Amino acid sequence: MTVVQAIILGIVQGLTEFLPISSIAHLRVIPALLGWPDPGAAFSAVIQLGTLVAVLVYFGRDLRVMTRAVLEGIFEGRPWRKQEARLACFIGLGTLPIGICGLLFKGQIEGEFRSLYVISASLIVLGILLWVAERTATFRRDVGQVGFVDSQVIGLAQALSLIPGSSRSGTTMTAAMFLGLTREAAARFSFILGIPAIAAAGLFELRDLVRHGLSGAGLPALVIGILTSAVSGYLAIDLLLRYLRTRTTHIFVWYRIGLGLLLLGLLAGGVLAPLG
Repeated sequence: MTVVQAIILGIVQGLTEFLPISSIAHLRVIPALLGWPDPGAAFSAVIQLGTLVAVLVYFGRDLRVMTRAVLEGIFEGRPWRKQEARLACFIGLGTLPIGICGLLFKGQIEGEFRSLYVISASLIVLGILLWVAERTATFRRDVGQVGFVDSQVIGLAQALSLIPGSSRSGTTMTAAMFLGLTREAAARFSFILGIPAIAAAGLFELRDLVRHGLSGAGLPALVIGILTSAVSGYLAIDLLLRYLRTRTTHIFVWYRIGLGLLLLGLLAGGVLAPLG
C-alpha cells in the first residue's frame, strides 16, 4: 500500500466511522472503484485505532467524569449511586454482544460477508430502518436517561454492525432513536459505546498483523492511515453532533440507499467484482 492510498483510506475511515454510512463499505468500495486491492478486514480494523483516539479526545471530559464517578462509588461502597457510574456500567454491558459475535463469526466477517452484494443490501436495509426511526421516534430522551434495557438493545444493534455495510454508528443511532433518544443524544451514546469495541477490534487485529510479520514497508502506511483517521474522525464527530442539533438524518438515509443501489448496478454491469 502506498502512502497516498493510506492517507485517502485514513480520511475515509475517519469520516465514515462516525457518520451513519458505514466505514467498512467505503473502505471496500473506494479501493475497488480506484482499482486498488481490498485493504482487508485487518487493515480496516487497525486504522480504527485512529478513530479511537478521536473519540477519546473529543469525549475526554465525559470519560473523566464517568471514571471518577465509578471510582468514588467503589470507595464509598455504593458503586452505582451516580448516574455517570451507571452509564459506564451500561456501556460495558452493551459491549458484550458485539464482542461475543465478533469472536464467533470472525471468519465470515473477514470473508464472505465482505461481498459487495452483502454491503449493498446492508446499506439499503439500514437506510430504510433509519428512515422508519425518523418517522416514528419521539426524540424526547437524553443520554442521562439511558437505562439497562436501553443499553442492551443498543448493544445488540451494535453487534449487527459486524455485517459490512450496516455501520456501527448507523445501527446504534437507529436503535437509540427508536428508543426515543434525541438525534444528538443517540449519536453521543453511540460514539461512547463504540470505544471498547473499536479498541478491542483494533488491538486484536494489530496483534495478528505483528504475529504474522508486519513488514517494515507496510508500517509507515499503517501509521499514516491511523493518524489521518484520527484527525478526520475528530472533525466528523464535531460536524455530525452540530448537524444533528437542528437537522434530521434524512441525508444519510438517501445516501445509503443511493449508494446501495449504485453498487448493485455496478455489480450487475460487471464493473465491480463481488469479492474482488
